[in-house]
Amino acid sequence: MDIQLNHHLHSFSLSHPKQPPSSTHPHHRTTTVKVHAISGNPQKLIQSGTVVAIVPKEAAAAISHGGYKLLDIRPEWEREKSRVSGSMHVPLFVQDMDNGPLTLLKKWVHFGYIGAWTGQSFTMINPDFLDQVEKMVPDKSTKLLVACGEGLRSMMATSKLHKNGYTNLGWLAGGFNRATDGDFPEVEGPEKLQYATIGGASYYFLKILLLLQAVGKNN
Repeated sequence: MDIQLNHHLHSFSLSHPKQPPSSTHPHHRTTTVKVHAISGNPQKLIQSGTVVAIVPKEAAAAISHGGYKLLDIRPEWEREKSRVSGSMHVPLFVQDMDNGPLTLLKKWVHFGYIGAWTGQSFTMINPDFLDQVEKMVPDKSTKLLVACGEGLRSMMATSKLHKNGYTNLGWLAGGFNRATDGDFPEVEGPEKLQYATIGGASYYFLKILLLLQAVGKNN
């Protein structure tokens, strides 16, 4: 089931300070982001403007001129592939290390249906997520731009952080997958940000596709 989110995406620039949302202001525009079934609370936070939605191409300005600090909540194996220099990292999901019979069965099912294709490990919610964020960012009035690969996990994270008292939250709309080259001035790692979530068999299909595109352009 798809849910439509109509919200304001804010732009940041050095010469234009942030203004209250207005239908006539040239630096605010309304867009529609499609997400799949997830708790309604994060969506309400974004719709109300309590959590500010920021697209990847505006993120660098939000960080440099808007005072936001980038909080990457992706699991470690995604971050190792590509990450924004200077970003903070606290994973919302961690690998499930339980090897009980039921968990092992779930892992096998996960590998058969998802893991082999995507390369994603079987995960669980990080039980120490909030504690780790608090240790890293004790001032809960700090502006945090929360980011993940596709935007869904970061929506969950903003909800948790809001409930825990953080009052100036931003959400990277669409996640790093919607980033393009140059959206973030400094990126580390062997892959592009927009490809960091891709693994397993799908990673090799992606490489073949990119190779075919390159050959097509050269011809």
